[in-house]
Amino acid sequence: MKGLLKSSNWLSGLQWLFFIFTNIVVIPITVGAAFELPQGKIAGLLQLSFIMTGIACMIQGLFGHKRAIMEGNSGLWWGVILTLCSTAVAQGMPLTILGGSLTVGVIISGVLTIIIGVTGLGPHLAKLFNPGVMGVFMFLFGVKLIGIFLKGMLGIPFGNDAQSATIDLSISLLSIIIAIMVIIISIKAPPGVRRYGLLIGIIIGWIAFNITFGQQETVEQTASSGIELFPLGKPAFDIGVIITAVIAGLLNTANTFGALKGTDSMYGEETTKGQYRRSFTITGIFTGIAGVFGLVPYAPYVSSIGFLSQTGIIKRLPFILGGFMFFIMGVIPPIGHFFSLLPLSIGSAVLFVSYLQLLNSSWYFFKQVEFNTLNVYRSAIPLFVGIIIMTLPLSYFATLPDFIRPVISSGLLVGIILALVLENVFDWDQYGVKKEKAESQA
Repeated sequence: MKGLLKSSNWLSGLQWLFFIFTNIVVIPITVGAAFELPQGKIAGLLQLSFIMTGIACMIQGLFGHKRAIMEGNSGLWWGVILTLCSTAVAQGMPLTILGGSLTVGVIISGVLTIIIGVTGLGPHLAKLFNPGVMGVFMFLFGVKLIGIFLKGMLGIPFGNDAQSATIDLSISLLSIIIAIMVIIISIKAPPGVRRYGLLIGIIIGWIAFNITFGQQETVEQTASSGIELFPLGKPAFDIGVIITAVIAGLLNTANTFGALKGTDSMYGEETTKGQYRRSFTITGIFTGIAGVFGLVPYAPYVSSIGFLSQTGIIKRLPFILGGFMFFIMGVIPPIGHFFSLLPLSIGSAVLFVSYLQLLNSSWYFFKQVEFNTLNVYRSAIPLFVGIIIMTLPLSYFATLPDFIRPVISSGLLVGIILALVLENVFDWDQYGVKKEKAESQA
């Protein structure tokens, strides 16, 4: 109770609020645009995302893994859904069929995640996600999301409109200046100021943007922004989409392992079986709810590691307060609408800086792997193949069968799958060490 009276906890909670907000606000907007939903429905998705994310953060902080780790719409799922929308448009698949099939796949994924949590399978699955796999996941995840936010900084719109867009030089210049400012604060400022670097960047950037370009509405405030069931389409059964969704759901568990393992050193203890069980169960419940209401499924955010490293705010109370304030934003639409006025380019610039810390997280795992000239393939193959696939146009994958095309066209999914296979099928450490010893004795 005493902690609630400290202004520092509320100020830190405010920074958590902005971090959660900037991560979440773009996701329902881009998904709604990709599914060509009217403004009223997009506003409803945005409002519901605020409410559900605020509740999810508070529940995880109070009863789940009990760490200051954001729970929100999964970046991995976000990328898969946008990719599926692009391929559906190219194939002529109705978006309602895609949305309905995604709904079924997401609900199945939610049930499987709950089963993983309730049965205690989390720690057993964690053994598959060894340091080699987690290093690849962290790096590719950073590349994928930093690429998204770099586009936002350059003034390139999210969704289908990005195909014909060009770089907006004036917006790009302001975004780059804000990003540089946040980096300088994070490096040079005193610790008391450094922890609020993201918040300072958002406030200054928001004001500068409005002065320079005027206020811009990302989502129009409408009276019909009600919440409805299956806004993306009533349940449908396209096997290819459902299979892709289930695979994405299983690979989405990497977020839980990444976020919890990545914060072990910060909290000075390893994640317990109980923490895995509670975390997976809560994530599964919110994923199932997301499927019903057309939201992007949930997961712990590995980007929280960068936020914690940059701000040093590892206490749960500020995080819970931030989740509570975010919940209030959703419950009171005018408040949520006010914060939705934050320019996406400014939010992208701040998140760009925050996600750069994922390189450090990736390096932390790779340092636990003993590389040599023979076993370097264990990480080189999934890293390079994943990155290259990310750069290829979706049209290159048109000749692949429908049921595997969405998976193969996602560099992030392919990289994670390759890393899981290579790390758990081959004994790279033993093979490499034996070979090098034999060569040195020859």
